[in-house]
Amino acid sequence: MNITVKELPQNEVAYIRRVGSYFEPQEHWGSLIHWAVKNELYPPRQNFIGISLDNPDLVESNHCRHDACVTIPEGFNKEKHPEMQFKKLDGGQYALYPFYDVPEKLNNAYQYMFGQWLPNSGYEVDFQRHNLEFNMNNPAEDPEGKCKVDLFVPIKNRAS
Repeated sequence: MNITVKELPQNEVAYIRRVGSYFEPQEHWGSLIHWAVKNELYPPRQNFIGISLDNPDLVESNHCRHDACVTIPEGFNKEKHPEMQFKKLDGGQYALYPFYDVPEKLNNAYQYMFGQWLPNSGYEVDFQRHNLEFNMNNPAEDPEGKCKVDLFVPIKNRAS
């Protein structure tokens, strides 16, 4: 795997939260994308980011939280959109895993990052920040149904 370390800036996002299994249909993405397109918030100027807030190995699947996010530009008038939630995503140092496969295998990328790459790197997870999944394509439009996701895992230098 070609893992690189990147510095990400802080991003402000609009988001919709869903609670339930990560392996069930993710209708909140459709709602977010519809809202984003209506407000001219789409690539390449803005990014769609998924945030899985719970580890499905530790939290019952029906309680797992996921945020479907889109970045918003500076000065975006949030007051005009009471139907949306907004938050800031912390910037900082992240390990980047460029994933391209069927969505069901994204969990394998997490297992590799946490089980193999991190223990053999000079870094540890920074649990003060979330993993970020930058969605780089629409799997429904991919000829093989694959998703292209830049998986960013927050890291910090390993304590000596």
